[in-house]
Amino acid sequence: MTSSIALYGGSFNPIHHGHLIVARRAAEMLKLDRVIFLPSGNPPHKDSSALLEASHRAEMVKLAIAGEPVFAFSDHDLHKSGPSYTVETVTHFADTLGPDLDLYWIIGGDSLADLASWYQVSDLVDGCRIVTAARPGWDVSALDALQSTLSPDQIARLRSDILATPRIEISATDIRRRISGGLSVRYLVPDAVLRYIAEHRLYMGERSPSERP
Repeated sequence: MTSSIALYGGSFNPIHHGHLIVARRAAEMLKLDRVIFLPSGNPPHKDSSALLEASHRAEMVKLAIAGEPVFAFSDHDLHKSGPSYTVETVTHFADTLGPDLDLYWIIGGDSLADLASWYQVSDLVDGCRIVTAARPGWDVSALDALQSTLSPDQIARLRSDILATPRIEISATDIRRRISGGLSVRYLVPDAVLRYIAEHRLYMGERSPSERP
């Protein structure tokens, strides 16, 4: 029997309701058996030195998805010694979960335009179905940037797997900024995550990237 599983990678710094809404919409529209959340250990497109400690980000993800039978957690990328390349993660799960598998990778609309710079992106597109969670009004011309990297067939598959998702104006950057400024982030993150942030005094007094030494 074929299983339908989506991998949802990200820094989750911290995880918030926007992430969860996207995952829920993908699960419903694609009729997924499971969505696996994968916090990044060393994302190649981000400054990993600015990330919160991996153990905190992992714990917040587990708290956020607790009780959701379709959602699962994996620390696979957190234990990698090098960069967390998506194509390697997809290959690992494809090999581990077996041949009877429809495997997806969830990205946001803003990541699709940058896909050309991803490591071995052609192999990645062939190794899974990349699902783009796009907000209303999202510009499909972002696919034009991939024409020199991917084949017309690959681009057509990317286009067919664009999912319309609600416009959710929540960002992890804004959440960290609000906490640092002493403002409430209630309703932006799940209550269990809110309590964890408060208990461990996370993001308090955090400086913006331009202010870091």
